[in-house]
Amino acid sequence: MPKIEVFSTAVCPYCVAAKNLLKSKGLEWTEVRIDLDATQRDAMLTRSGGRRTVPQIFVNDQYVGGFDDLVAADRSGKLSQLLEQAA
Repeated sequence: MPKIEVFSTAVCPYCVAAKNLLKSKGLEWTEVRIDLDATQRDAMLTRSGGRRTVPQIFVNDQYVGGFDDLVAADRSGKLSQLLEQAA
């Protein structure tokens, strides 16, 4: 099972869209709420290279990006490749 992390907040339509895309593929993920834990926000900033928007998505510890990046990765086949890699 791939390790998928979605850094998100409570009110974020792009976070919902990203989770719906993952759900439509039958995938499970860990949601990390940065609005509830400032240390998680700092971790997201570090891991994403300073990107402050949500969602920020990681697959098997590989940085994918935000929702638009997730959709692009899905369309290009990159997401499938990331999912196939061992965690």
